[in-house]
Amino acid sequence: MIPVLGSISLSLALGLSAISIFLFSVFLKNADYRFFIAGWRGAVAISALSILATFLLLNELLISNFDISYVAHYTSIETPTFYKITALWAGQSGSLLFWLFILSVYTLIVLFQYKNSYTRLMPWVIIVLVIVQAFFLVLVNVIENPFSPTNADFVVVNGNGLNPLLQNLTMAIHPPTLYLGYVGFTIPFAFAIAALITKDTGSVWIRSIRRWTLIAWLFQSAGIILGGWWAYQELGWGGYWAWDPVENASFMPWLTGTAFLHSIIIQEKKGMLKTWNMILIMITFTLCIFGTFLTRSGVMSSVHSFAVSNLGPVFLGFIAIILLVGTYLVIDRASILKSEKRIESFTSRESGFLFNNVIFVVICFAVFWGTIFPVLSEAVQGEKITVGAPFFNQVNVPIGLLLLLFTGIGPLLAWRRTSKEALIRNFTIPILFGIAVFIACFFLGIRETTLISFPLTGFVAAAILIEFHRGTQSRSKRFNEPFFTALKTLISRNRSRYGGYIVHLGIVFMFIGFSGHAFDSELEFAMKTGEIKEFDGYKFELVSITPTERPNHIAWIAGLNIWDQENQLVTRLFPEKRVYFHKDPNPDKRQPHSELDIHSTLVKDIYTIFSGVDMEQQIAYLKIMINPLVWWVWFGGYVLIFGTMIALWPVKEH
Repeated sequence: MIPVLGSISLSLALGLSAISIFLFSVFLKNADYRFFIAGWRGAVAISALSILATFLLLNELLISNFDISYVAHYTSIETPTFYKITALWAGQSGSLLFWLFILSVYTLIVLFQYKNSYTRLMPWVIIVLVIVQAFFLVLVNVIENPFSPTNADFVVVNGNGLNPLLQNLTMAIHPPTLYLGYVGFTIPFAFAIAALITKDTGSVWIRSIRRWTLIAWLFQSAGIILGGWWAYQELGWGGYWAWDPVENASFMPWLTGTAFLHSIIIQEKKGMLKTWNMILIMITFTLCIFGTFLTRSGVMSSVHSFAVSNLGPVFLGFIAIILLVGTYLVIDRASILKSEKRIESFTSRESGFLFNNVIFVVICFAVFWGTIFPVLSEAVQGEKITVGAPFFNQVNVPIGLLLLLFTGIGPLLAWRRTSKEALIRNFTIPILFGIAVFIACFFLGIRETTLISFPLTGFVAAAILIEFHRGTQSRSKRFNEPFFTALKTLISRNRSRYGGYIVHLGIVFMFIGFSGHAFDSELEFAMKTGEIKEFDGYKFELVSITPTERPNHIAWIAGLNIWDQENQLVTRLFPEKRVYFHKDPNPDKRQPHSELDIHSTLVKDIYTIFSGVDMEQQIAYLKIMINPLVWWVWFGGYVLIFGTMIALWPVKEH
């Protein structure tokens, strides 16, 4: 009964989407407010029905109703309750419904928050949101229905269970966080389309979506960082970013979204870059849909992607419609999108923002080209030419360093133009600090790219800290406040500006971590219990191999003592070799998995992987990796999120 109710809810929502669009069209034609209210209520009902369907599927996952194909494929009786919940977004149809669920929650917030605001924009905003909802409703009704019955001529008593790689706390949080980012960009996109249609392209639509854009960017950033953390903690290859196609799909809208966040500041303050902003938000939303397509079409081989399906053409058709409509509107409204002012000087903050934007878009294009090239080569030549991490690193590392440089230059420039005296005053200390870091690195034997990246991080960090110091010192003198009181007040009164500086500082810390990758080392070996191996200044002692059985897997736990060269105990680590569904009589259904263990410090990580075991001879097959400075990547991520939350926090009225 509940699966039927779920399918009916989705069908009703799809039908209501057509009715709601019709009602808003009538309102726009005759200005009868009753049609607006009716269409508004229809939009509320669409979202409510979509949310209801999501909770109905979640209920079926929790009670293990294997009569539903989706439940049978992604859960089992042995699956812990927490991972039955996360199974909601583990498969194709469930993840599409979850996309729709988040969009529906966002839409309800917009509907109630702006019901009596932005009266010219709102009818079109709601129409755009409902059209996007309708697209996903078509997918979950016609192509990938999550309530489809199990196609079997026997009673299914147990399901396949959740992929062991997904049975991880971080992986439970990462997809919904990333979805909140992906879907969140729908709101500023809808306002942009509404602004173009109504020709209201001033600062009103920018003010209405700034907070929404920041929220979407925050979740997108957190989702990417969590994805890297999951890869580092779970996949056992010692890295956190492999330029995987699906990783790239999440990174591309982040790049253009970041550029958009910077350039709307110029439009709001100076009335410039109106056309550029429209193009950026449209590209960002299109890349969000493109990323969803990449994950679900099966055209790319990825550890993150779903099975091959027939969703590809539908997604590509929707992307084509977005691009065609967006391009037509921008061209047609070109006259009203002209900038009110021009950039006056190369040494202005406006110029710095523009260079920043160009770099973001260039990186995005390089990532996009490298991602789709294998598909294009297969379509044209019949042979898939793989583009791996070396290509992305070779192209993007130099551009990324240039971006880091401009992250430091931007805050040191003034609006309109920066005088020669101001340039000397603002740049002297950061440049000297960067030179000092360069000299230190050179004498420490650091070479190649890191000889550039470390001094750049020093330059940028100095530039940002000087901005904080100058602002605090000025306020302290003016109001006779203690230094830390002045600093707190300065940030609270200028949340957007100084929150942004904290975000930049977080990126500096992340670049320190990225640079540490150049010094990674690894070794694979077999050890018997009681044996000691030396590697990279450490001694590894295998103390024990302990088997243990848990509800949904069996595990062998390697007990490792790690000593330094002075025979001081550094840490004890316990990597595991697991086999999920170990009781299944069919060996092909048993799923081996390595659960690694890490000792992390500010300087380096000791990364241990238990790849195989021979219990008869008490031999463990291990892989040890020493990864310097990785801690700074995660710390930088925390700082980035903290800075974004400061920028988002409402300013108190005084």
